[in-house]
Amino acid sequence: MGEFASLAVPGLFPEIEPRASGKLRLDAVHSMYWEESGRPDGIPAVFLHGGPGAGSTPKHRRFFDPGAYRIIVYDQRGAGRSTPLGELRDNTTPHLVADLETLRAHLRVERWVVFGGSWGSTLAIAYAEAHPERCLALILRGIFLCRKSEIDWFLSTACARSFRSPGRNSRASSLARSAAICCATITVA
Repeated sequence: MGEFASLAVPGLFPEIEPRASGKLRLDAVHSMYWEESGRPDGIPAVFLHGGPGAGSTPKHRRFFDPGAYRIIVYDQRGAGRSTPLGELRDNTTPHLVADLETLRAHLRVERWVVFGGSWGSTLAIAYAEAHPERCLALILRGIFLCRKSEIDWFLSTACARSFRSPGRNSRASSLARSAAICCATITVA
């Protein structure tokens, strides 16, 4: 059971399988993994995972009532099941915002609830700022705004705690580079 035991979180909706999924070509380099579950005619809601570079999990579907929502979960470019994994070329916040619009149009969604956690909350805010007419609502949890104090903590404390074992420094370095690149593209007015 190990890693999957943590997916049985009290207060979340029951496990659900996707009813549709696919890969959406974004440009010459990147393809995005996406999936849908819940009611096809439900309130559209898109889940923006953390990271940058993390990816979605089956648990993310469980934040929404499948009897009420059309649940859309995807992996941001360079993350999870999107390809190529870990690719940083053409992978900036403006690219990620544009990807959300590409996905929304592909799925023929007029407006949707945008739900983001951690880095996903930052991306949700950037998306809502660029496309307010496409947002029914924002749901933000574990907010990460790419402030200097948050980046310093993430790069010095979180990476150090997460990657202490031998042989994992290259992953920590890659994750830190991803975070720095994505955070550097955020513009605060």
